[in-house]
Order: sequence, then structure tokens, then C-alpha cells
Amino acid sequence: MATENALLTILVEKINNDTLVLPTLPAIALKVRRAADDPNINLNAMADVLGQDPSLCARMIKISNSAYLGRAVKVTSTAQAVTRIGLRQIKNISTALAMEQLFVSKNDVVKAYMEKAWADTIEVVASSLAVLQTHIKHTKNRSLSLESMMLAALINNIGILPILTEAERHSEVFANPTFLEVAIQKLSGKIGSSIMKEWGFEPEFIEVAAHFNDMSVQTEAVSYLDLVRIGAAVCGRLDKHKDEVLEAAVKKGIVADVTDLLSDDFIELRENAKQIFA
Repeated sequence: MATENALLTILVEKINNDTLVLPTLPAIALKVRRAADDPNINLNAMADVLGQDPSLCARMIKISNSAYLGRAVKVTSTAQAVTRIGLRQIKNISTALAMEQLFVSKNDVVKAYMEKAWADTIEVVASSLAVLQTHIKHTKNRSLSLESMMLAALINNIGILPILTEAERHSEVFANPTFLEVAIQKLSGKIGSSIMKEWGFEPEFIEVAAHFNDMSVQTEAVSYLDLVRIGAAVCGRLDKHKDEVLEAAVKKGIVADVTDLLSDDFIELRENAKQIFA
């Protein structure tokens, strides 16, 4: 217990002193986000920015040709992919694809935790995207976008990264799954909110990172927070709150019935979404 409290004490002290080292977005994601925010950017210029990272280009083309976008005509170049996806969507998709670079570690315990966290996150992303597509089909409400949904689901647990980094620095003491779970449960929301603010993300993303695990926080309108929670509940990430979340989904009109989240159509949508990160 003393060791567990020591890890929490160190983290809380660094949070309060504003000395906790927060992760930075991968360079290519920063470049794309800055380019997308430039009012004078055009599709060809954005394709040039993406061209600085061949791996990201390849994945953008893959997404353009995926069932996720539902297009039959294949694209073969970055410029075609940017045209198909659009400048606004490129910003969030490129950030989402670059996120995997953050989940790395040289410590065996922390590395295993990060790999599991990333795999779990992909399950949440795929389920959340399927939930949004199901919601759109049910309500015709397109106020929430698939691209922002993807990014919101990806950052739901972003607050774990500084916790794991701190554990790695003191691996002989803190790189213990039990200690990590307690620290993550108590602090990941607050840290996640700080990361989103540091990265300059919009309020809807800050809301997800800050309150994903806090069921006392609810939104009046249908939100990304709602859909990320539903996606997490569907794939077993919120077992303690699963019934509560799914009942709220029906009550709020997000889906017509819980069985909509078990249908063959839903499963197909979820599997298509997983291919984005395959």
C-alpha cells in the first residue's frame, strides 16, 4: 500500500506543480493539424504535407479505399485520398493514425500494458464508430462526424500515458500492474484533460478525456462522450457500468433498442472500422 500511495503522491505532486511531463503529438500529426487550420491551404498542399510521411500516406490511401468510407472506385495516390476524405476530416484522421506511436515503452511491464491499452482502444474505436453509424441510420442525425468520433474514441484513455511514463522511470518500484491500475483509475481523467488542452484540442475531446470514466458527468444532447461510452460498454471496457450505459443509450434515443448493438449489421460495421488500423 505504501508503494501504491507513493506513486499516487508523486503523480499528484507533479500535477499540482505543473511538472508532469505530458506526451507530445507525433511531428507529422502536428504538421497536418497546423496545415489544416491554415485558411489558405488547398488539397494539393495538404497532399504535400502528408507526403513527408510515406507510412501515413499509405494508410490514408487504405482508408480512402476501405468499406469505412463506402466508396467503390479505388484511389491510388495521396492527392486522390485527400480529395476523397476532405481537408477537415484529414486533420482528425491523421492525428488518429499517428496516435499509435505514443504507445511504446522499453520496460517489459509498461510495454505490455501499453500494447494492451492500444489494442483495447482500437476495440473501443471500432465499436464507437459502429454505434455512430447505427445512430445515424436510426435518427438521420448527422451532427456528429465519423472522423471526430474516431479521434474522440482514441483519446478516451490518453491520460494513462504520463502515468505509465512515470512508472517506467521508477520501474523497479512502480511498474506493477496493481499500482498502475489504481493510479490510472484515480488520475487518468484529470491528466487526459490536461493533455487535450496542451494539444489545443476542441472542447468535445477534452470532455471525453476528462470524464469518460466518471458516470456522474452526463451531457444533455447526444455527444461523443455518450458514444465512446457505449462503444466501450459493447466491447467490455465498462463492465461495471454496462447496463447503465446501454439503458441510457436507448432512453436518450441514440439507438432504438440494445439489440441494435448486437445485430449482424453492427458487427459488420465494427469489423470494417477495425480494418483502418490493421
